[in-house]
Amino acid sequence: MNDHSIPDNPYFLLTPGPLSTSKSVKAVMLRDWCTWDEDYNLGVVEKIRAELTGLASKSGKYTAALMQGSGTFSLEATIGSVLPPKGKLLVLANGAYGNRLAQISNRLSIETDVHDSGEVNPPDLELLESTLKQDSNISHVIVVHCETTTGMLNPIEEIGRIVKSYGRVYIVDAMSSFGGIPMDVQNIGIDYLVSSANKCVQGVPGFGFVIAKRDELEKTKGFARSLSLDLYDQWKTMEDGHGKWRYTSPTHTVRAFMQAMLELKEEGGIEKRHQRYLENHRILVNGMAGLGFNCLLPKALQSPIITSFHNPSQSAYDFKKFYDSLKEKGFVIYPGKVSVADTFRIGNIGHVFPQDIHNLISSVKESIFW
Repeated sequence: MNDHSIPDNPYFLLTPGPLSTSKSVKAVMLRDWCTWDEDYNLGVVEKIRAELTGLASKSGKYTAALMQGSGTFSLEATIGSVLPPKGKLLVLANGAYGNRLAQISNRLSIETDVHDSGEVNPPDLELLESTLKQDSNISHVIVVHCETTTGMLNPIEEIGRIVKSYGRVYIVDAMSSFGGIPMDVQNIGIDYLVSSANKCVQGVPGFGFVIAKRDELEKTKGFARSLSLDLYDQWKTMEDGHGKWRYTSPTHTVRAFMQAMLELKEEGGIEKRHQRYLENHRILVNGMAGLGFNCLLPKALQSPIITSFHNPSQSAYDFKKFYDSLKEKGFVIYPGKVSVADTFRIGNIGHVFPQDIHNLISSVKESIFW
């Protein structure tokens, strides 16, 4: 293990989240915070909100709201709060997480159309344009940026140009990409970007966040289909109360996120972190190829976040044995989630560095039993 290893952790989490975090991120959670105190609201929450909007865009047109729970809670809060009573959502899906967006919308009794391009194909942009041209009832379009079912990086810039050319509201699930892949939400045309504390910013689980175009969010008062997941009310309370939450805040997680944001800045910002993730991915793919493992996706569609590999064809291969062997050596990987192929997945993000990936490749080599 190298100097970046965490000796009190039994293994690296090579997943799309939760992730391996730094000791310093975990250490700040040893202090207790009062959820209503100014030291917490002004000193932590408001700084996080300002930093998030700055990372997303320098335009000054965006604001941020934090929401208790996993990233899915923030997605449900967004879908359930920004669609008007007679709004219609178009979901561009190519994996389990895109399909989950449709499931949320349907459960909330929102009129929903789904363009499912299949797990190994990008969204059909021609179909998107023709649909928006023909169906004026579609008010909002949503897509997952990095679909971690496969590791595919969807073309949010091209989608944004089409969506905005037809005057629709654009929502991006950037759960596994924000903080790890450079983007400017204003330039892309994103109205709502949703992500989570325990992804590329490298915090710990406990809350998600929505970076919203202020003038769009201000239109949504009274739309929410839930009390606790009312995005407008959550934002308005934070905005007027200088960082106060409507209900009990996950204080320790929030403080850890502030530390994680500081460490993101110290690393050199999103661009530098992106370069580290790209290098992790390059070492992973090349090393696995040298051991006979093939990627599911072509290079042009692959993100640097998580990579799907085909399971070996040898009859003696058993994923559970392979998984357990790597875990004993200090690495936890992910089972496959693709219905059209037998795969497993390995993440490149979190407090994980190139030498750690080299060590992983050595461990994979030692774990091949077939």
